[in-house]
Amino acid sequence: MQKQKEGFSGERVIVLPQVMIERSKNDPLLSSLYITDIGYYPTAYNHYRERKKPISEYVLLYCVSGGGFIRFGGKEYLLNQNQYVILPSGVSHTYWSDNKNPWTIYWIHFDGSHAPYYVEGAQKPQDVKPGLTSRISDRNTIFEEIFTTLEMGNEMENLRYASSLLHYYLGSMRFLQQFRAVGKTLHPDREKDYISIVVRYMEENIETRLSLDEVATYLGFSVSHLSAMFKKAMGVSPINYFNQMKIKEACNLLRESNMKISQISHKIGISDSYYFSRLFSKTMGISPKEYRKATNLIL
Repeated sequence: MQKQKEGFSGERVIVLPQVMIERSKNDPLLSSLYITDIGYYPTAYNHYRERKKPISEYVLLYCVSGGGFIRFGGKEYLLNQNQYVILPSGVSHTYWSDNKNPWTIYWIHFDGSHAPYYVEGAQKPQDVKPGLTSRISDRNTIFEEIFTTLEMGNEMENLRYASSLLHYYLGSMRFLQQFRAVGKTLHPDREKDYISIVVRYMEENIETRLSLDEVATYLGFSVSHLSAMFKKAMGVSPINYFNQMKIKEACNLLRESNMKISQISHKIGISDSYYFSRLFSKTMGISPKEYRKATNLIL
């Protein structure tokens, strides 16, 4: 397995060796859907990719914050936060991050006999906006499992499992309504249900910078009413609760992944790794580095 040189703070990339791609093409299971490259670019300033010579893979771009632009087939599209697009194979294309509001994207290059079925209808930006049953955090967990599996090595069983997960990941977009229908629907007829909605909205936006105004607007409340209701129910302000949620997720990543601390910071929507370390230390009483060392000793 070969990793590209880092170009963005918090970047994570895996490029499969050509020999494994050839094996995937000839494997009875993998030939239906396989990955050639996969990555995550947070707040990707000056990200620009132009492929005048077409590639044989499809390219999924899933924007979780910020925005950017895509051009292919003589058309140009804006890719916004909570949208994805799949670029067709065999077609020249160009894509780039917005200079003023750079995107954070998950991306996958993939191919296989089943690939066209997942691409259908996705060659223009498609919405995957947060909602009561959007399950965005579930989808991002699937991506992390794919990435972690490929990090474990190029054994065929790893590639096959990653392929199985990719079916699920792409299916969560291609069959969006079915994926969301499995989610639990909340009925905001009582105050505690509104609190559940706020917490769910935070979970779905844990990788972004979320303001109190945005949460209040989503719920249809004033900022003052939301703050008072939330603090009464939870004992802390909405923003403090959101930060605690981010730190809890950071703890999970420090224990269970090999991500660098700067990568974890970006993964929970904090672009300043120094601020992240200060917030973590204030919340947990020790630094992220000390926490990882301590938990590794326990395990």
